[in-house]
Amino acid sequence: MATSEGWDMPTGDLMKGKKGLIMGVANSSSIAWGIASQLAAQGAELAFTYLGEGLERRVRPLAESVGAKLLIQADVTDDASMDAAFAELEKEFGTIDFVVHSVAFANKDELKGSFVDNTTRDSFLLAMNISAFSFVDVAKRSARLMPNGGSMITLTYLGSERVIPNYNTMGVAKAALEAATRYIARDLGPKNIRVNAISAGAMRTLSLAGISGGRGLHSKSAQFSLIKEETSMEGVAGAALWLCSDLGRSTTGEVVHVDAGFHAVGLPDDMEG
Repeated sequence: MATSEGWDMPTGDLMKGKKGLIMGVANSSSIAWGIASQLAAQGAELAFTYLGEGLERRVRPLAESVGAKLLIQADVTDDASMDAAFAELEKEFGTIDFVVHSVAFANKDELKGSFVDNTTRDSFLLAMNISAFSFVDVAKRSARLMPNGGSMITLTYLGSERVIPNYNTMGVAKAALEAATRYIARDLGPKNIRVNAISAGAMRTLSLAGISGGRGLHSKSAQFSLIKEETSMEGVAGAALWLCSDLGRSTTGEVVHVDAGFHAVGLPDDMEG
């Protein structure tokens, strides 16, 4: 089985009998879609959320290509919308085994130049609401549908730990998301629910396109990584499969870096001498 991006996925039954929710697919290049494709290839039954008719038109054919029948409108900033979304999920699925949260937003005008000078109160709060609090809210709602335990994954980036040019408000929001991941893992651990984040390297997605200088960031990440290659969708989707499946049963509260080793580099090799 291969995705629309052309990479081959191992098929099997690691996720056979498991049901889960995928949040944040924008198009066939989305990390969330790469993860969803791999989970489906291993037998998972999926439901997808979308926001608005425009995204529904993109998501529906992708969802149908992996046999998913349940698409749910969900606005993570609106409690009534989230109430309705999870009521529909519970009605159709009953219980779930995993959630993949790939939801983030920051005002594009604030993803360039000076973080101090360009960040406004309203935009900062909006970024925190969508990019960090939404995972807290999703975790609370999803946990109620996981009576037998389960797995929750969110997506982050190295800009939460290191200063990345033009990442600005999103970097601060991702730092909050990673802290939230640990606290959620603490609270839900006794319920046998594992909660982790995947810190993927720069990839050719809509999110990267929204960052000023994103193309250069992508090329430099590959150049300076330890194994001198771009972050692969196979690697990110494989990590998600590990964390969602029973193979990841003892892992929780982690930020797992899947970036070809870029996060470990202090100074790149060409800075020597």
